[in-house]
Amino acid sequence: MLKKYKAQCLSNEPLSKYTSWKVGGPADIFFTPKNRDDLSHFLKSNHDKSITWLGNGSNVLVRDGGIRGAVISTKKSINKINMEAKNSCRVEVGASCMDLALFAEKNQLGPAAFFSGIPGSVGGALTMNAGSFGHETWDFVKSIEVIDEGGVIDHLVPKDFKFSYRTVEFPYPLWFVSCLMQFPESETTTKSELKAMRDQRLKTQPLSQDTCGSVFKNPEKGHAGDYIERAGLKGHRIGGSSISTKHANFIVNEGNATSANIEVLIKHVQSVVKTKFNVNLETEVRIIGEKIHVDVKQ
Repeated sequence: MLKKYKAQCLSNEPLSKYTSWKVGGPADIFFTPKNRDDLSHFLKSNHDKSITWLGNGSNVLVRDGGIRGAVISTKKSINKINMEAKNSCRVEVGASCMDLALFAEKNQLGPAAFFSGIPGSVGGALTMNAGSFGHETWDFVKSIEVIDEGGVIDHLVPKDFKFSYRTVEFPYPLWFVSCLMQFPESETTTKSELKAMRDQRLKTQPLSQDTCGSVFKNPEKGHAGDYIERAGLKGHRIGGSSISTKHANFIVNEGNATSANIEVLIKHVQSVVKTKFNVNLETEVRIIGEKIHVDVKQ
């Protein structure tokens, strides 16, 4: 299989090169499809290996032992955005949410400035119903193009899924390829909105450091960051990872963190917040891959 896909396929590839936390062990196979046909053919010929999808590499913690099977990356492919009607656009999953926000501003679609506050890809945003500034991704989804484990492409609509805050339930094993987004005809996205949201994020979030975005979902009452700050955990370190002093719902790789450092810090935060406030913080970040045995000091 590696010979057939020599131009797009790498073996034993370190995933730290592809995650926003800059951590993660190797993938057995790392595949970047050129297009839909390439992707479909790969899936059809890959019956014996598990599949993991990776977009922009944010909102995911890949453990130090890496991922067995194949990892499919769409960051540099399947990333086009095109207009389909006056107030609709077709967005492929490899496009970044920032690219979508900029496209919306250029083509007078909106409200879409909130996508600039989502650090990942459109595929990732669809998978977890990502949102920011009062909007969520699935608010604007009209239809979905998907692909199954056998490489067969199908078209679904939102009612085929169950989605809520940062959660999407799939009708069967599948992955997203693109979506049709439809926006209200009366609204647009402006440069001033994008600038205001960017300025707000720069002021309140550690955008210049290696993070995954928000680590924890907000509980039913209050905000995760507020509970973490009130627990006195801002700046708390484990190994090369620390709770951001700028925003407590961000964990920063200070340059030499391992995935194990970050995972232990996540569990420490959950334990302290539960003890102090009886609040269960659920992770927004996905933790995937295999552990390796390392000494982690708290």
